[in-house]
Amino acid sequence: MTQGVPSAPATVTTRVPARLDRLPWSRWHWMIVIGLGTVWILDGLEVTIVGTMAARLSEEGSGLAISSAQVTGVAAALYVTGACTGALLFGWLTDRYGRKKLFLVTLVVYLGATALTALSYSSWWFFLFRFLTGMGIGGEYAAINSAVDELIPGKYRGRVDLIINGSFWLGALGGSLLSVVLLDTDVLPKDVGWRVSFGLGVVLGFGVLLVRRHVPESPRWMFLHGRAEEADRIVGAVEREVVRETGRPLPEPAGEITVRRQYGLGFGEIARTLVRTYPRRAVLGLALFVGQAFLYNAVTFGFGAILAAFYDVPSGSTGYFFAVIALGNFLGPLLLGPLFDTWGRRPMIAGTYLLSAGLLFATAWLFGRGLLTAATLTACWCVVLFFASAGASSAYLTVSEVFPMETRAMAIAFFYAVGTAAGGISGPLVFAGLTESGAVADTVLAFCLGAGVMAVGGVTAAFLAVPAEGRSLEDIATPLSVHEAPSRPGTTRPEAPLRG
Repeated sequence: MTQGVPSAPATVTTRVPARLDRLPWSRWHWMIVIGLGTVWILDGLEVTIVGTMAARLSEEGSGLAISSAQVTGVAAALYVTGACTGALLFGWLTDRYGRKKLFLVTLVVYLGATALTALSYSSWWFFLFRFLTGMGIGGEYAAINSAVDELIPGKYRGRVDLIINGSFWLGALGGSLLSVVLLDTDVLPKDVGWRVSFGLGVVLGFGVLLVRRHVPESPRWMFLHGRAEEADRIVGAVEREVVRETGRPLPEPAGEITVRRQYGLGFGEIARTLVRTYPRRAVLGLALFVGQAFLYNAVTFGFGAILAAFYDVPSGSTGYFFAVIALGNFLGPLLLGPLFDTWGRRPMIAGTYLLSAGLLFATAWLFGRGLLTAATLTACWCVVLFFASAGASSAYLTVSEVFPMETRAMAIAFFYAVGTAAGGISGPLVFAGLTESGAVADTVLAFCLGAGVMAVGGVTAAFLAVPAEGRSLEDIATPLSVHEAPSRPGTTRPEAPLRG
């Protein structure tokens, strides 16, 4: 029996997916975007503040006995390790107990761990709560991406998902500019400014929590878990709100599906679904995640150190350079996002990965020849990341829409964890090790490694990306629990999944 629903039927016939997909854009959708999408702003704020304060934390009088390499290497790797752990744990719980419960729990974990990071008095304390902060953020990725994709109509899903994931860089922009002020010793003492920086993340998180309380549970998840009547009530209320807002009746939903009620899958069945049923999609997800995780975690945690080491940029001024990069990163998904719904997933995913890789190889060549200043290096990275940011965001979009509904959150968690463990942990460690040497050739090698893994992701997407633009989630990957009953007149069944 489904907990709390003892009389739930064994199968459910519903039009909920079709009803959600035929909705026009409305204020309700904006509430979803604001309530759920703002988590990436928090993540951007977190990562950028740590990246820009690395040199300051290592200075005498900061209140922590820690080196710059430990901040950009060890602490960064622990943050990402925590994110991988949190993604797997909370991703499994999200598929089992619902999107809403978990996107509230994970935000609370983030808030508590960030507040305690601000109170760090030793390196081990700082490392521990960076790990726990990462756990909260990793859990958010699984819970939020699954909820967003299940609530947003298919014709808008690509651009909305990219822009939401790209909003990470609004947080990065804010974190960069805040660090300029808060790390200024004329404004705050050396051992206080960085603590206030973390405290501001807590304040923003509480604001997000207040909005998020009004976001409903995913109706798609609800009908699959024996709560079909509640799902119908939620969708019905949204439909009435949209009709009042637009003044026009809604078109008839395209069809219905019949599913068997289920309570959550074990890790074994999830793994078999991802690897045996959809092996090509699994390879695609890994290639995209490893590429973007290596590049982005390395750059965001290590760029400030590069500026300080090669261009003598003061630690209190690196925030200005980060702000420029962050703006370029946000503009990429914002301006290129609609093309993922019109031109299509395959050309845009492959194109953004390959173009960013080529531009980064060119940047490495210019850097190696000594032709760049701090300003022109930042400009080059801004152009590279304009395209790379759209590609990185499409990795999350891809793994959240190409696997069956019952495995969605866990699929996001799995590819995020495996891809990020391979690229996101090694990236900061490799970059920190190479750039700390102060040798130009080592930093060129670091740039080329980042470009290489992005190129591999682009080539993989050119062959394996799924044409998911404008399609229902149930059409892209038929739910595992679809009940094999004969179709009735006036109904449609989802197509067979594009296996592999």
